[in-house]
Amino acid sequence: MNESHARLTVDRIDRLVHDRIVPAVNAHAIPVDVLRWDAPGEPVPFAEAVRADYRPSEPGEAWGAPWSTTWFRLETTVPATWRAEDGLVELAVDLGFTRANPGFQAEGTAWDADGRIIKGIQPRNAHVPVRAIAGQRVVVYVEAAGNPDLARSGAESFLPTGLGRRETAGSACQYRRGDFLLTQRDETVWSLLQDLRALRGLVDVLPADRPRRSRVLEAMDAMLALVDPHDVGSTAEAGRSALRPALASPAAASAHAVVATGHAHIDSAWLWPLRETRRKVARTYSNVLSLMEEYPDLVYACPAAQHLSWIESDYPELFARVRAAVQEGRFVLVGGMWVESDTNMPSGESLVRQFVEGKQYMREKFGVETHEVWLPDSFGFSAAFPQIARQAGCGWFLSQKLSWNDTNRMPHHSFLWEGIDGSRVYAHFPPVDTYNSDLSAADLDRAERQFTSPERANTSLVPFGYGDGGGGPTREMMEAARRTADLEGSPRVSVGTPAAFFTASEAADPRPPVWSGELYLELHRGVFTSQADTKRGNRRSEALLHEAELWAATACVRRGAPYPYDRLADLWRTVLLGQFHDILPGSAIGWVYDEFKQKYAQIERDTEEITASALGSLCGVGDTGAPSVMASANSTPFPAAGVPAGGVGAAVPPASRTVAVEDAAGWTLDNGEVRVHVGRDGAIDSLVHVALGREVVPDGEKAGVPQLFRDNPAKWDAWDLDPIAAGTGRPLLGADAVWLDGGSAEPTVRVERTFGDSALSQSISLVPGRAQVDVSCDVDWHESEHLLKIAYPVDIRSDHFASEIQFGHLNRPLHTNTSWDEARFEVCAHRWVYIDEPGFGVGIVNDSTYGHDVTKADSGRAAVIRQSLLRAPKYPDPDADQGRHRFRTRIVVGEGLEDVIAAGYEVNCPPRLVEAAGPVEPLVRPENELGCAVLDTVKLAQDRSGDVILRVYEALGGRARIRLHVSEEIARAALTDLLEREERALDVEGDSVVLGLRPLQVATVRLSWRR
Repeated sequence: MNESHARLTVDRIDRLVHDRIVPAVNAHAIPVDVLRWDAPGEPVPFAEAVRADYRPSEPGEAWGAPWSTTWFRLETTVPATWRAEDGLVELAVDLGFTRANPGFQAEGTAWDADGRIIKGIQPRNAHVPVRAIAGQRVVVYVEAAGNPDLARSGAESFLPTGLGRRETAGSACQYRRGDFLLTQRDETVWSLLQDLRALRGLVDVLPADRPRRSRVLEAMDAMLALVDPHDVGSTAEAGRSALRPALASPAAASAHAVVATGHAHIDSAWLWPLRETRRKVARTYSNVLSLMEEYPDLVYACPAAQHLSWIESDYPELFARVRAAVQEGRFVLVGGMWVESDTNMPSGESLVRQFVEGKQYMREKFGVETHEVWLPDSFGFSAAFPQIARQAGCGWFLSQKLSWNDTNRMPHHSFLWEGIDGSRVYAHFPPVDTYNSDLSAADLDRAERQFTSPERANTSLVPFGYGDGGGGPTREMMEAARRTADLEGSPRVSVGTPAAFFTASEAADPRPPVWSGELYLELHRGVFTSQADTKRGNRRSEALLHEAELWAATACVRRGAPYPYDRLADLWRTVLLGQFHDILPGSAIGWVYDEFKQKYAQIERDTEEITASALGSLCGVGDTGAPSVMASANSTPFPAAGVPAGGVGAAVPPASRTVAVEDAAGWTLDNGEVRVHVGRDGAIDSLVHVALGREVVPDGEKAGVPQLFRDNPAKWDAWDLDPIAAGTGRPLLGADAVWLDGGSAEPTVRVERTFGDSALSQSISLVPGRAQVDVSCDVDWHESEHLLKIAYPVDIRSDHFASEIQFGHLNRPLHTNTSWDEARFEVCAHRWVYIDEPGFGVGIVNDSTYGHDVTKADSGRAAVIRQSLLRAPKYPDPDADQGRHRFRTRIVVGEGLEDVIAAGYEVNCPPRLVEAAGPVEPLVRPENELGCAVLDTVKLAQDRSGDVILRVYEALGGRARIRLHVSEEIARAALTDLLEREERALDVEGDSVVLGLRPLQVATVRLSWRR
């Protein structure tokens, strides 16, 4: 067939489908009687809504102010003339949405009259199945969510908008109600439509010179001759007969194989608040269960324990149906995490708890152990993650996000991903490059064209179903899967589980390639900085929970104090929810951050109460009548000022204090360890390690200088930092006031600056008795589309720098030899970055900053470390970061990495002053016999046995041997996985346990006491 004829056939098919076949699908349709009730505020349960006063509703009327809820009551009787022997009719519900962007506009939940959810209603899935025969009365309620209409507003282009926080009450309605109809589907016409969609898609993807394409077009030509546009219903079967030979032609023996898994990526919060996600989850799960009734072969992958927990709480009847589908093996739990978390910024213990809470919930509620990590949309992946996943019992990992890279393309789709300790997981990046596939010919063709495979493997996974805003698979997608199960010109599609895919792929791939280190996303680099308050809240909550668990466990073992298991679990789950990959990264709407500001404040109140109660029990004030003294409670893993790690005692003051001297150029601060000169412009122009006589600040440079950059990313406002921004920075050197504050505990240089509409104050002081400098920064930030950094040039020559990540560190290159190096121009670090030469190093420690860039100075003989403090994106929250912020930085000079690690803990968990009758010995006192092993976590076991759990890791990248001295008599010690299941017993030597660690290894130790 020549191309001119081909184009004519395609045009005729498209017109026939749009104008004749689609309208003929619903052979019978009648309007239904509709009443409405507008809920006055937040969503209400069905039981309340059904008792409300409803009023008549007509097509075309306005409804749906932003974030509002309107309930519609639909009532009709199935006409006696309808043939409904199978008892199945449908309601077609048009809430006034468009076909664009499912999940980003109005949605609905259909309920039967008894309060049972039937299914969700979305733009491309707007039918509601109803079991009713001719003459039977039908009553259905639709809970319609007036979510902001992003499909019409243009917000899907991610340009600056006013979406931000919750719109005020009384905002204009966004939607006009369409027709609500009772329909009866013509199955033959509908099947013809699915046949045509499958073959029409092949025409678009097959090359024009392929004989297969010509045969498909000839079959469609034959169909056109047989289907009467004026009587589609009567001629549809003849049309299907003409298409059957084309649909029966089998795929080539070498065709790519696709395992299609139903899925709905549901962002736990993004362009909607948490409360709307709870309803999105219910709509999606009910859609899936309804579809499973029609398609028993459907397999659906459900990744987040938090979503299941919401369903259990809000929709118990739906939860029972989900549990039944899980037991049948069709509703498949994957992921094993509490939420689909960011993996760059959460602490090591937070990532552990993502698995502990997620897997424990799935085991307890469903009896299921998950083995896959399912993170299709997170913004890059920490090099610490493979070890954590492995120790949590997960050997498989799935994502597709790196297909978004702006510079380099990942060379593998199935590979072994190796972490910092050498642990490996088998990873798969679906070459379809989406987690929202509709199983179209275009998607399947992309998966086959892009798949890169070593040796024998020729299979990829395709997650199909509408996502982000939820919705999930549809019957059209299931029909597409059936037609492409063995279809010439297409990959072979089988609907199956992720476990089936991974098992088969591993077996076919005996020597997969290895990718070592982080999986850095070359996009969305701004998420390490956006919404600074939330990042501070996360970091602070992690530290407070660390303290609360340590002291509560110690008080329980020592004093028999009750351990607040439930309270701590609830607090952890709130923190874990906040680490979802659109919350912690700062890419959600303002409503979400308003809510989390309150949540973090409550976490602080609760953890402070737990800690105060535990320390009060331990410190024994009033127990013996002995006089009390002020003491220091040290919750860090390192001794501090004479107080042991995990203990309480009197702090030993340093032998010398800071001396301040003023000269014509500024002020010198000297504590005997470091000597700092701060110029009249408020910048550090000299920083000398006294014992070594080593100057840190390069000639002509200044440290601690704020820098302001234009920040106008090309597309993703809150997400991206474009490389062009790096050339727009200007130092903020003009100080309004600089003075020496001698009245504070330590002499401190104060600096005040104003710029634009903002103000910035800095305080520079020395840490008594240490070669360390504290620089605090208070910012009243009112800029728009700008980025604030602070620069620390250091006179150190190196080709790499170290960044703290979970349970260790990652070395990254300072050079830009390759495009991969060049693209990594903004990176994530936890509490510190460190750069050194043999015998001398400098660490920059922070209390809440994640975004950093570290580059070579222009001379090539020095480096510049910059912290990214604040941004001011306009989308999706136009008020992002506006207001007051405080940042604390510590410069650690000349010390080794171990001292930088200790400073990181101290800055984030500073000593706590308490009233004590005497010293409190640590429950567990760590002693390094070789290397540096860090006792990061002390808590009681999840099973509430009273056993103590210790989390230890090797921090420097070498071998370590640590002796854990225990103050109570040990009955048993064992090494466990992260889920606290015993792997092997450990030898107990008197009052201690000795543990050897490989480089950057994490170990979990379980201690049982003699009681």
